[in-house]
Amino acid sequence: MKRLPRIEQYGLIGDMQTSAHVCDDGSIDWLCLPRFDSAAVFAALLGTEQHGSWRICPTPVTEGVPGVVARRGYRGDSLVLESQWRTPTGTVRVVDFMPPRDGAPQMIRIVEGTVGEVPMISALCPRPGYGRVSPWIHGLGGRVIAEAGADALWLDSSAPQVEKDGSIVSSFTVAAGESVAFVLSWCPSHAAPPEIPDPDAALADTLGFWSDWTGQCTYEGPYREAVVRSLITLKAMTYAPSGGIVAAPTTSLPEEIGGGRNWDYRYTWLRDASATLAALLGTGYRQEAEAWRRWLLRAVAGDPENLQIMYGITGERYLPERELPWLPGYEESAPVRVGNGAADQLQLDVYGEVIETLHLAHQGGVAHCGDTAVLHRRLVEHLEECWQEPDEGIWEIRGERRHFVHSKVMAWVAVDRTIRLAEAGALDVDLFALIELREAIHHEVCVKGFDPVRNTFTQSYGSKELDASLLLIPRVGFLPADDPRVVGTVDAVRRELSTSDGLVRRYPTAGDRAGVDGLAGDEGTFLLCAFWMVDALALTGRRAEARSFFGRLLALPNDLGLLAEEYDPVAGRQLGNFPQAFSHMGLVQSALLLQQLSDTPSRDSKATTATSTRCDGSAHAADAPRADQSTTVAALTGQLGPAPTSEQFVHARRETDDRCAEALKEAGKSFADTGADQ
Repeated sequence: MKRLPRIEQYGLIGDMQTSAHVCDDGSIDWLCLPRFDSAAVFAALLGTEQHGSWRICPTPVTEGVPGVVARRGYRGDSLVLESQWRTPTGTVRVVDFMPPRDGAPQMIRIVEGTVGEVPMISALCPRPGYGRVSPWIHGLGGRVIAEAGADALWLDSSAPQVEKDGSIVSSFTVAAGESVAFVLSWCPSHAAPPEIPDPDAALADTLGFWSDWTGQCTYEGPYREAVVRSLITLKAMTYAPSGGIVAAPTTSLPEEIGGGRNWDYRYTWLRDASATLAALLGTGYRQEAEAWRRWLLRAVAGDPENLQIMYGITGERYLPERELPWLPGYEESAPVRVGNGAADQLQLDVYGEVIETLHLAHQGGVAHCGDTAVLHRRLVEHLEECWQEPDEGIWEIRGERRHFVHSKVMAWVAVDRTIRLAEAGALDVDLFALIELREAIHHEVCVKGFDPVRNTFTQSYGSKELDASLLLIPRVGFLPADDPRVVGTVDAVRRELSTSDGLVRRYPTAGDRAGVDGLAGDEGTFLLCAFWMVDALALTGRRAEARSFFGRLLALPNDLGLLAEEYDPVAGRQLGNFPQAFSHMGLVQSALLLQQLSDTPSRDSKATTATSTRCDGSAHAADAPRADQSTTVAALTGQLGPAPTSEQFVHARRETDDRCAEALKEAGKSFADTGADQ
């Protein structure tokens, strides 16, 4: 019988340098050693058990068919996973964890008898090189070694071990009160053997580490359990030696079952890392921001003009994309890819995300150092030269470059946050020139990126398509949330990109035809976009609806609180790389926003009519509140100072709007005539 576990059947353990995926049948099906981006030694997640796995479970009643755990969960606020089986002869628990390390990576699995006696089996099938290489398995001094090329895996256990068909197998019985530990260590094959750890001491140290770390969390709101689990997951995706943060610890888990939208996320995207750090900063964590800033300085080095959108976890620039034809892919979803060709793309929004994070770090008490200031100025100087270029955008399209509205909005954010830092005395720049640049970007977006007929911003200049990233316009402060253009955009995204249950697609896809992203095929709803919708609803005054929707989203994580990149509402399953930093970051940010808004008076969206000013200067009314709080999430958490009212915002934009009024006669015609990007 072929195993076909769903993505949500997996749990995560890790040591802040790599991680492993543990299925609810006791099989570890994904592990890269010694780093997140190393070749996998267990790759069954993207193939079969013969591509590498390690199963510990009660001896199957039916040969080859393992049972599923009766109960599993993390021990407290930690990354120590406990799985419990009930069998006809007794009950057994398996404790899986990876101790935070300075030396060799280790995976420890402790089998504990709790009731009666349970026959158990451990079947370790190591396959280095992403499942392609069968290692040389032999014994040495009572230890079992699996060697292949540069890699050596050392297995230590009190249970007897035998080699069988390329696997290391152990059959044993555990009784109540007894325990049997297995320790798998990695080291270079030419190096001295790794030390044999004390499993119980390692468990105590690991639990102590996570207790100390989660104890720093400052969030005490109503969603604390989900927030803390998301923060632990985000922490698990940091690479401790460098401060880099991976977007996800897996590659090629599909966005569509059987499709080809399969990508390698085991690298540090500036955008994803910035968003992750914003969530960590918002919950009291500064150390990660300081480490990431040092990583950023090393990665960008002296070449900010050639800023990449992603780097390796220690700052590597060369991330060539290739396919692994010997792996059939998760549920036959091929190809399996390693590396990522998007590393060479132009994505202008990255400047905004990086500079926003530097600004939030400063607001959170991380002082702006001289080296960071030099990098910051050079980034803004380069952005001034390139912001009017088309790019591949936040979603990394593989089609023709476009003038994406979100990219331009985030260019505006980069300039705006630079101005704020300068005004706070943290950065020496030409304020007058930057204020003019900020107004120029705002003016162009309002004219070229807004469809006055439909009262919505669009995916790109002149396009008819919408994009979920437009939901960020009020959140980043580009316009106040009670502006009719914002309300109209939120409603348009709900109407055109939402499913019947409210989940949100990133943008329209075209099935078998290549869509706007240059790719054929469809995908699930994007979980981060659903959290953006929560924020947009809350900021536009629909707080009860936002809280209700957020509550429904909290039902989507698996039984361990983990979220993938996407969700298929028809099949009721998670899709895409897992777990996904973007999804967990979105959960944390939405929880923070809802908590902050609960401390301000609510306004009934049906009882209040908002009046704002369009780019053409005309008054426009909409059924939405006057959102005095309608600015960025950061402002609502006290990081950017008091939020401007709609009246203050309109006054500050009056000069820009006057210029827009003169241009809008051409804008309507230009928008209608363009039909595609300028």
